[in-house]
Amino acid sequence: MSGYWVDVAAVGFFALEWLVYALTLEHSAYGRDSLSARMNRYREVWVRRMLERDTRMVDMQIMASLQNGTAFFASTSLFAIGGALALLRATNDALVILSKLPIDLSPTPALWELKCVGLVLICVYAFFKFAWAYRLFNYVAILYGGMPPASQRDTPEAEAHVIRTTRLFEAAGRHFNRGQRAFFFALGYLGWFVSPWVLFVTTAAVVIVTWRRQFASSAWAAMAPDDADAPAATRLLRK
Repeated sequence: MSGYWVDVAAVGFFALEWLVYALTLEHSAYGRDSLSARMNRYREVWVRRMLERDTRMVDMQIMASLQNGTAFFASTSLFAIGGALALLRATNDALVILSKLPIDLSPTPALWELKCVGLVLICVYAFFKFAWAYRLFNYVAILYGGMPPASQRDTPEAEAHVIRTTRLFEAAGRHFNRGQRAFFFALGYLGWFVSPWVLFVTTAAVVIVTWRRQFASSAWAAMAPDDADAPAATRLLRK
C-alpha cells in the first residue's frame, strides 16, 4: 500500500476538489452569483411571462428542445459506461500497449481495473443525473400544460403555480448541471490513466475551467443584473 500513496493522494485530491466545488457552487453565498444561479432567475421570468399569454406553443417547443438535449446527454453517458466497461475487460491488452511506450506507464492489473471501475462509477452517476433531469423536465412540461389562463394571472392559485413550476424547473436544471459536471470531471479523471501526478494537473485544470465559466466568462458577464437593489425577475417584469 505504501507504494501507492501518490495514487491515493491524487484520487483524494480529485474527490475533494469535486466535492468542494459542488458545495461552493450550490450551497454557498458565493455560488449564488454563478452563471447557473443567474439563469435560475430567468426561469422564473420565463414562467411569469408565459402566464401572461394564452398561446404557449413556442414555450412548449423550447421545453421540448431542453428535453431532447437532456436525453442526448443521458444516452451519451450510457455509451461512456459501455466504453469504460470495455476498457475494463481489455486490461491485458491495455497493459501490453502501455509497456511498449518509451516511458513506463504500466500499472499493476489490479490498479488498472480500479481506475476503470472509478470511471464507470462516474459515468453511472452522470447517467442517473441526466435521466432524473429528463424526468423533471417532463414534469415541468406537465405543469406548463396546467398553467392557468392569462385571465387568471392575478389569482393566488396562479402565483402558487408559478412558484411551483419555477422550483421544479430549477431542480431540473440543477441535476442537469450535476450530470455535466460529472462529464467534465471524468475528463480530468482520465489523467490518472497516465499518472497520478497528471491527475493532480488535470483535476486542477477542470476546476479552473469550470469555475471560469461559472464566474468569469463572457456569458456570466452578459447575465449580470442591471440593478443590484432589485431581484432580476422583478426588474424584467417592470419593462
